[in-house]
Amino acid sequence: MKRRNRSLEIFSLSFLDLISCGFGAVVLLILISKTGEDVSSASIQEAQDIVAQLTLMEKRIADNLDHLSQLQEERNVKQEKALTAENELKKLSARQADAQEADQKADEDLQGMELVAQSLNRASIQPATNTKKRDDEVGGIPVDSDYILFIVDTSGSMQSIWPKVTKEMQNILKIHPKVKGFQIMNDNGLHLISAYRGKWIPDTANRRANVFNTFKSWRSNSNSSPVEGLEVALRTYAKPQISLSIYILGDEYSGSSFDAVIDRLNVLNRNKATGGLLAKIHAVGFVSAGITGRFSVLMREVTKQNGGTFLALSRK
Repeated sequence: MKRRNRSLEIFSLSFLDLISCGFGAVVLLILISKTGEDVSSASIQEAQDIVAQLTLMEKRIADNLDHLSQLQEERNVKQEKALTAENELKKLSARQADAQEADQKADEDLQGMELVAQSLNRASIQPATNTKKRDDEVGGIPVDSDYILFIVDTSGSMQSIWPKVTKEMQNILKIHPKVKGFQIMNDNGLHLISAYRGKWIPDTANRRANVFNTFKSWRSNSNSSPVEGLEVALRTYAKPQISLSIYILGDEYSGSSFDAVIDRLNVLNRNKATGGLLAKIHAVGFVSAGITGRFSVLMREVTKQNGGTFLALSRK
């Protein structure tokens, strides 16, 4: 078979295809390379914009935090002012209540001072001159009791006139020449001689002397209110079968209500079987610095309702 000879054409279709593909690849590489540069530039610009926005946001946040801190500080100041105002209101309310109580007490004190003024010229208790025969009454005070009980205010104002208090107590015992027993306690119900708590102190000359020697140096705090002492005295010593006189010695009454004391005594000082009094209650009012007369007001009514006598002593 006879071979045919072909002529070689350089610029054939296949060659043009190859050249076109190569050229296209070069163009594509150029385009990709350029696009990458644009994307990189865009990314840098975008990052710069984001950083700028973040910086702005941080500044705004800082400004907001400062503003919030200022608002909180202002709120704290307002709360503190409100608390101060509330405290001041409470103080004013308390002062108003104290003022009302003081007004009420002043009215009571005024009544008491009127009674004191009427009684200041009355003489002190004096001992009976005749001890051979016991009178039924000395200086307006019945002396027919077999047992004597003293309730003494031992507060600071009474301690300042203690020698006078001691003397008057001795005078009271002297107008009772002979009793079966006696007892001494303060207005809070504390006994002078604890060994005789709940028992009567025998009435002898030596015993009286020893007791008053102890009494002269007695220092015991009290609240200037005989209510507790009266309750102890009536519960412990007042009996239907004995004759008892209670002497309250004081200069001031620090309690609140008079009626509560009187009502309480009306219960404790009653013989449940007969309805009579278990004890006669007397009172001696002393004059010391700063008294208001409330003791006189209370004791005048207490002695009146309990068969006793109230004596208000002079300042001397």
